[in-house]
Amino acid sequence: MIASQMIFNKATSKSSFEEDKKSEKPFRSIVKAFSWRIVGTLDTLIVSFFITQKVSIAASIASIDFMTKIVLYFFHERIWNAVKWGKK
Repeated sequence: MIASQMIFNKATSKSSFEEDKKSEKPFRSIVKAFSWRIVGTLDTLIVSFFITQKVSIAASIASIDFMTKIVLYFFHERIWNAVKWGKK
């Protein structure tokens, strides 16, 4: 199945619209956390390299940044998923 059909075709979804708008599965939060951290880590790596001019130091900074922020992002997403404000 084409990815756009999977995204936009609700008939293939096993959950109802009511369930979807109220909750996000933890695995989805994990995948989103990793994809966002890849973008954020590349940014940190580039900025760190410009500041230090050393790849090894920039990579160390980016690695630590990746690990700490992915955990923080996951819990941030789960907490916001529990907040009723702004949901229909």
